[in-house]
Amino acid sequence: MAKKKRVSKQPQVDQSVKAVQYTALAVIALVVAFFLWRFIPWDSLFASSSEATESAAGELKQYDSPPPMTIDTTKKYFATVELEKGGSFVIELYPDKAPTTVNNFVFLAREGFYDGVTFHRVLEGFMAQTGDPTGTGAGGPGYQFDNENSDLVFDKAGVVAMANSGPDTNGSQFFITFGPAEWLNGGYTIFGQVIEGMDVVNSITLRDPDANPAFTGDAIKTITITEE
Repeated sequence: MAKKKRVSKQPQVDQSVKAVQYTALAVIALVVAFFLWRFIPWDSLFASSSEATESAAGELKQYDSPPPMTIDTTKKYFATVELEKGGSFVIELYPDKAPTTVNNFVFLAREGFYDGVTFHRVLEGFMAQTGDPTGTGAGGPGYQFDNENSDLVFDKAGVVAMANSGPDTNGSQFFITFGPAEWLNGGYTIFGQVIEGMDVVNSITLRDPDANPAFTGDAIKTITITEE
């Protein structure tokens, strides 16, 4: 099972609390497993699961490897992000600071990969995260690539960076900050800055997938790339 790409809200996590949560989840899983074994016909269960997997896979764009380098790092690139609910904002991309990441983002945007994708994790005063076509936080384009380090820092609102599940696990998910977040410095690849429409970014509907997983949130209509 793919690990969720989470942008750390706090530097430290209470591991004792997490241990209790994991124990409770394990007990629940055992109860559910017993119910499935005792009461549900296995042939119908497997058939249903297989059909769902095939259906989901057929709707997602997946790739075997990161795209070849096609951008010109001497040029300027901008991404206009339109939301399905209306409104748009513009991101200035940094091909000179994060060429692999910008090339990846430009490729996916031009492929229509982000069209219809939700902002699945939007936390007040922190950031808005998107780029997962499954809407779960664990999805991606089918490949991963390494972090790119630079002198860019999370010192203001509108910083655009890749979400990850650890070093060198970048894919398609990215996030936009609502304010300074210095504790993220060095852990996530910054590849852009919102230069227009920060009010639209601030209007993205809040969503905590842990508290309300059924709520879908706002979605991207399309991302248009321009170069100068």
